[in-house]
Amino acid sequence: MSTLITKIHIRGYRIYKDFTLRPNAKLNILVGDNDAGKSTLMEAIALALNGRIAGRGVLEELNPHWFNVDLVEQFVSQRKAGQKAALPEILIELYFEDNDELQGLCGAVNTEVPTNACPGVFLRIFPNEEYQDMLDAWLKDPNPLLPVECYTYEWRSFADKELTKRPRMLSIATIDSRTVKSTAGVDYHLRQILSDHLETAEKASISLDFREVKANMTTGALAPVNKRLSTLDASLQAEPMALAMDQTSRTSWESVVTPHVDGVPFAMAGQGQQAAIKISLAMKRHSANVKIVMIEEPENHLSHTSLTTLLERIESLASDNQQLFISTHSTYVLNRLGLDALHLLNRNSVSKITELDPDTVSYFKRLPGYDTLRLVLAKRVVLVEGPSDEIIFERVFSDLFDLRPMAAGIDVVSMRGLALARCLELCAAINKPVAVMRDNDGIDPSELREPNKEWLDGAKRELFIGDVADGHTLEPQLITANTEAHLRDVLAITPAANLLVWMTREKTEGALRLASSKKVLHAPKYMKAAAEFIVNA
Repeated sequence: MSTLITKIHIRGYRIYKDFTLRPNAKLNILVGDNDAGKSTLMEAIALALNGRIAGRGVLEELNPHWFNVDLVEQFVSQRKAGQKAALPEILIELYFEDNDELQGLCGAVNTEVPTNACPGVFLRIFPNEEYQDMLDAWLKDPNPLLPVECYTYEWRSFADKELTKRPRMLSIATIDSRTVKSTAGVDYHLRQILSDHLETAEKASISLDFREVKANMTTGALAPVNKRLSTLDASLQAEPMALAMDQTSRTSWESVVTPHVDGVPFAMAGQGQQAAIKISLAMKRHSANVKIVMIEEPENHLSHTSLTTLLERIESLASDNQQLFISTHSTYVLNRLGLDALHLLNRNSVSKITELDPDTVSYFKRLPGYDTLRLVLAKRVVLVEGPSDEIIFERVFSDLFDLRPMAAGIDVVSMRGLALARCLELCAAINKPVAVMRDNDGIDPSELREPNKEWLDGAKRELFIGDVADGHTLEPQLITANTEAHLRDVLAITPAANLLVWMTREKTEGALRLASSKKVLHAPKYMKAAAEFIVNA
């Protein structure tokens, strides 16, 4: 039976001031710029599920930088202005689907309005009243470094019951392929995953055998050493001193038994190999204990071939019993696993593709090399047919606005033969401002607009096509806008050469010469219109 997260609410934690995400039931692909909050989101989920962070207690790791900077600055400003603002707090809530397995967590102790009685857990970090005198003293001259030593936390279910350890049915596996190595050889998360793959009887048997090995060391190799130490009279009362193997839990078998890969200790294996092993272990179908799997940037440390193999493994192991969260900077990962699972994060907000046609998702999956992330992450987009159009448009834009498109937050992307309607549908799904330019190829522009009109609104998305009378492709459009004599001079083409034939044959070379020339270049009307549209979109 699944225990899928239906809603995540984060308030005051790191980058998130007040953030809500309703994840997909199976696969969630998290995409965003470097400071968009992908890692923080996964960290918050793990924190609320485990009540710990990287195996350490909340209060052990708590520091002032956990608190949202904007909320802290607002609090300090209000206090210095004489207002009675409350000290900043952190709240992470996880809402789960309602099923029999989670009835013990079911209740209405959450922040949802109207009241929602459902299974869930929350972790709250707040000022400790026991230190009120210290807090009062600090509040006389507050600063952005909050006195976290005076804070405490509560970890409870929505049924208002205290949690002391992670509920068994809420198991989680975290794989961060950016930093899979650890000084301990095997990190906390891998120990947790391996532990889930061992039966209770197997763990008990290993523990007993390991205890016996340590006892044999004491009566074996250490025996002659202890005999000699007993004659030293080192203690005050002449009690014999001896060495013995530590039998406490600090030296349990989990701390010394490590996995090996092809005869090499796991920690010494390649980082890509480590990440792949951890992902596979966490997602094995027979490992029903792991309900939520979080994978950070699976593309790291992997060649294209190895990444393809890993993604195939993820797809084959994914089941209805596990919920996956995968962050990525890879277009290949995004296209391969599916745009329909995309969550576009931007600090305190998230955009979710909900209306993308399944055929469009399948279309992009078949084109894993297409740079879809450029469309997704760009603030505004100009779509062109090929490299020469891209080069010429950048020159036209720079002439019009005295800066390059990227400096204005505009990404110029070549479709390279990609279906225009698919690109427009994707841009519409994520509400992305886009200007599209294309050749008329001798066809009336109104006919070319017809198949794409449902995605065009004239305000955020528009299609720009040159008049048939001015030429069928970019090259004759440029000649019409500038005259043949002027372009021949700019391109340094001899009078004997046919200008149109040369420009058509040497598309990229001609575009580069025009882009680098200091001489005046008049833009084709449709290209100028596209530049002006996207600036104001």
